[in-house]
Amino acid sequence: MAQQIERNQEATIYVGNLDERCSESLVWELMLQAGPVVNVHLPKDRVTQTHQGYGFCEFMTEEDADYAIKIMNQIRLYGKPIRVNKATSDKKNLDVGATLFIGNLDPDVDEKLLYDTFSAFGVIVQTPKIARDQETGTFKGFGFVSFDNFESSDAAIDAMDQQFLMNKQITVSYAFRKDGSGERHGSAAERLLAAEGRKHVQLPNRLYAGGTPLAPAPPGAAPPVPQPPMMSYNTAVPMAAGFRPPPPPPPMAGGYPPQQPRGFSNQQVPYGAPQQPYW
Repeated sequence: MAQQIERNQEATIYVGNLDERCSESLVWELMLQAGPVVNVHLPKDRVTQTHQGYGFCEFMTEEDADYAIKIMNQIRLYGKPIRVNKATSDKKNLDVGATLFIGNLDPDVDEKLLYDTFSAFGVIVQTPKIARDQETGTFKGFGFVSFDNFESSDAAIDAMDQQFLMNKQITVSYAFRKDGSGERHGSAAERLLAAEGRKHVQLPNRLYAGGTPLAPAPPGAAPPVPQPPMMSYNTAVPMAAGFRPPPPPPPMAGGYPPQQPRGFSNQQVPYGAPQQPYW
């Protein structure tokens, strides 16, 4: 029995929105521009033996996969912008309902322009869709953009509604739900579900950079009082934790001596008198 080689998920990317004319060799040649490719797989239908519009590409390293995501996302193959992201991302949490309706679009607006415009407000989870007639391909003048959170979609509405895009004033609002209820996305129920889903996402640890780790306090002890950062004598810059600058020299009789001026001096020195350096 042949040994099955496990795929490196961290170095594997998802490639979506592929045209039916795309092949594994074509995707291989395209992704080879980002780095060495190990394997390309386009799942095929068992009956028609044609791929289903998406696939996976495994690179040698995770760095190559990240670089491919940066340069290959929204590249057009046969006129369709492909979608490239990490294959390990959780697809179940992508569609939270933060889908926007973009109306009154100029005919020159395409999917890439929508992506470049609205990606400034957050992560777009799906390739923006522009509505066209299925038979004739006629432009219908509207499209859809989906974010991964409602904060981004709210910001996009506030900033882009009634703004001009390609010389036409667009409208930006929440899209209608696909269940036929006649309600729009962005409801309180959707926002609650999205908030509950984000609670399970573990955030990275954030340590206070200006202090030192504290040992656990004994039971019943008072909490430690935070101390202000130490300042240097000559500059108002906080010192590193644990650093103690040397104490100033003790004063001389009659006070500290006057500080010598730096640079050139205007004092007249008699000719032949010993010169003192100025520093």
